[in-house]
This record gives sequence, C-alpha cells and structure tokens, in this order.
Amino acid sequence: MVVATKVFHRVGDLPEGLSRAQILRSIDDSLRRLGMDYVDILQIHRWDYNTPIEETLEALNDVVKAGKARYIGASSMHASQFAQALKLQKQHGWAQFISMQDHYNLIYREEEREMLPLCYQEGVAVIPWSPLARGRLTRPWGETTARLVSDEVGRNLYKESDENDAQIAERLTGVSEELGATRAQVALAWLLSKPGIAAPIIGTSREEQLDELLNAVDITLKPETDCRTGNAV
Repeated sequence: MVVATKVFHRVGDLPEGLSRAQILRSIDDSLRRLGMDYVDILQIHRWDYNTPIEETLEALNDVVKAGKARYIGASSMHASQFAQALKLQKQHGWAQFISMQDHYNLIYREEEREMLPLCYQEGVAVIPWSPLARGRLTRPWGETTARLVSDEVGRNLYKESDENDAQIAERLTGVSEELGATRAQVALAWLLSKPGIAAPIIGTSREEQLDELLNAVDITLKPETDCRTGNAV
C-alpha cells in the first residue's frame, strides 16, 4: 500500500498555496490526521503563482530530509513549469519529483503533446486523474446518472454535445464487446498500455466496482485494437 497526500489548499489560518509555512504545516496536519509518522508521497496540488518556486521546492526537500515524506510528486501544471521545477531540483541537489498526477483519458489527451514525453524522458511516473472521464467512459454515451447530473466539474471538463467524444465512446463500446470486457476495463487497459503510466486514480462506491476495475490489468490490447480504441480522437 502506498499512502499519498497533497498540499495546496487552505490550512487553518494560512492562505492556500505552496509557501514554506503552508507546506510544513500541511504535512504535520496530514500525519496527525492519518496517525502516521510519514507518508510515501507528498504531492503539490498545482502550481502556485504567488510563491517563488525555489521556496516551494526547498521546503519539499526539507520535508523529505526530515523523514516526513519518502518522495514528492506534482500535479496539474504546464509542462514548461514542471520542466523548470525539475531543472531547479537538479541544480540545487533537492529531492526530485517522482510522479506527475495529470488529467489523461481516452477523451482528454492534451498531455500527450508535452507533459507525457517530458515525464517519460525524466523517468517520472504518471498517475492520471479522471481516467474514466468521471464515469463517461463506463456507460453508453448520453446515458446519465444522478452523479452526472449534479457533477458541475465534470460538465465543465467534458461537453456532452461533443460529437468527437461520442465517437470515442462508441469505438470503446465496440472494442469492449469484442474482448468480452467492460468499457471501464478497456479504458483503463488503454491507459496502462501507455509508457510511463503507473497507476490511474480510480474511485468506486462498491466493492464489486473495485474488483471490476482491478481486472483491467489482465487485459492486453493488441496493436490494432489499441489503434481502434485510441484513434477515435
């Protein structure tokens, strides 16, 4: 089991961000709530435009040196920003980011332009969030649920009227039927087939859902199947 926590949002009387004070208090608060002496990964939630990146990186390095986190990771930023941070860490001999948590799935593939090649080049593991497009890749396109109706974040991320997204979902359905697997399993198998993808972040409400998704690791997509699934984009 790997335990990870994040830092950025407001903690107590400190404003949100990645100042040294925020980072040091946040990790202490997390450890207290978890009842642990350290976490495996401390991730920064996003880029802080109001704090010098050097201050953030040095504070993260001090957290690792203090034994409160074994490693550090990053999330949701531009590839140019991540490259800058990695360069500074190397220059100063600070703890290096070992993971990038970014938005990546069959519908949203913008990260393939710059972020994924950068992570692969630097040996940084990728931990995609929303690997199933907030449920849109788990059911027939257009079918709705109470969660989808109330999911304002998802509505902003994915436009139901997008014809291209509907084509992707239709292609996914065809491949899953051919393989005798669920849409969710094939969508995760597609992600796991990409270089550098370590662990897509999944969320479930029932044990059987977790069992279903875990079985995705046993699905191997043939080159032609992978092409049919992914090239709908």
